[in-house]
Amino acid sequence: MVEKVPMTRGGHAALADELKKRQSVNRPRIIEQIAEARAHGDLSENAEYHAAKEEQSHNEGRIAELEDKLARADIIDVSKLSGDTIKFGATVTLIDEDTDKKAVWQIVGEAEADAKQGRISITSPLARALIGKKKGSSVEVVAPGGAKAYEIAKVEWR
Repeated sequence: MVEKVPMTRGGHAALADELKKRQSVNRPRIIEQIAEARAHGDLSENAEYHAAKEEQSHNEGRIAELEDKLARADIIDVSKLSGDTIKFGATVTLIDEDTDKKAVWQIVGEAEADAKQGRISITSPLARALIGKKKGSSVEVVAPGGAKAYEIAKVEWR
């Protein structure tokens, strides 16, 4: 059975854009670089040729990975979700119980997780601890940096 990959509309669009760029911009550019390097003669000692072939291999591998994720995508429209129980797509405001620092995280699919953008993977220790909880609850997360306790201040759907 093919395992579905949950993702938001935005995450799906970002992967589709990356795929299109890799196919229509990067692929032709790399083919051009390989042809140019081949014209220089002896391929056994041609650094440009080997670098271009390696870049081509990396690009084609990423294209295959993107095509696979997009084919298995289970697009979840977060705007249609509601409720006060945390699940995929929820944007959660947490208060660190030790430092009183506030953090806002959206729970998304693995393919679109980006901590710098405030998006964490559904498979992360924090997201797994939050799933099923409600506003006002306290959660303890055992993460690589040690155990942390948070209070759930807000649950939103945006």
